[in-house]
Amino acid sequence: MAHVEEVEETVEVAVPVRTAYNQWTQFESFPQFMSGVESVTQLSDTTNHWVTKVGGVQREFDTEIVDQAPDDRIAWRSTDGKSHAGIIRFTPLDATHTKVKVHFEWTPETVTEKGGAALNIDEMQVKADMRKFKDFIESRGGETGGWRGEV
Repeated sequence: MAHVEEVEETVEVAVPVRTAYNQWTQFESFPQFMSGVESVTQLSDTTNHWVTKVGGVQREFDTEIVDQAPDDRIAWRSTDGKSHAGIIRFTPLDATHTKVKVHFEWTPETVTEKGGAALNIDEMQVKADMRKFKDFIESRGGETGGWRGEV
C-alpha cells in the first residue's frame, strides 16, 4: 500500500468569510498564489483539470468536488481516486476576519516526491502558499469572482 502524505495549515485573513470562500472557488486563480500549480482549468461546476510541476515533475490530473457548502467548506479528490484529496474550511472570526484551514492528502509516486515528503518540503510549500493566499486576497481587497452552488 502506498504511503499517504498529509499536510494541514491554518491562516487568518483580514477579509470577510464570504470573500475568502468566493476567492477559493476561483480555481483558475490558484497559480497566482500556489507554487507548483501551473494551471487549473474549470471543466464544470464540480470538476477541474490541474497541471502541476513540483521538483521538476509535471503531472496532470482531474479533480472533482465532493462536498461544498458556501462560506463553510470545499472538499475535493482526484478522479483517479489516489493521487490527491483535500478539504478547506472557512470560519468567520468576526465581520472582517476569517480563519482558513486547509488539509491536503496525496500519494508521492516518484523518488523526488518521496524525498520532498521526507524532508517536509511539501509542508513548507503549503505554509508558504497559504501565506501567499493571505497576501493575494488582502492586497486585492475583494475576490476575483465566486461560485455559490452547493455540492
